[in-house]
Amino acid sequence: MKLSVHFARHEFACSCGCGFDTIDAATLEILEEVRRHFAAPVVVTSGARCRDYNASVGGVPDSQHVRGRAADIKVHGHSPGEVADFIAERFPSASIGRYLTFTHVDTRTDGPAHWGSNG
Repeated sequence: MKLSVHFARHEFACSCGCGFDTIDAATLEILEEVRRHFAAPVVVTSGARCRDYNASVGGVPDSQHVRGRAADIKVHGHSPGEVADFIAERFPSASIGRYLTFTHVDTRTDGPAHWGSNG
């Protein structure tokens, strides 16, 4: 089922197979803008997570992934740093985690939060 022009619900599904596949509309809007800006595929490496799966991968108990408000992404042909910089500039209220191989983005209500570093 398509949620937007470039994203389908299954891309956000919990990796354990439980069926949890929620994604916040504001997070989806950011991902669409990332896709348009970079004109390249955006791969969601982690979207929604049920509490059990989140714990199994070492996620914090109150993770935004558990709330369906977060996505870890890779953009073909662009570094995680480029992606994080664009999101920070275009969406100042977004929370951003900078990692070596991916960018975390979420739309928490008590943010924004920023962590990590990458180029």
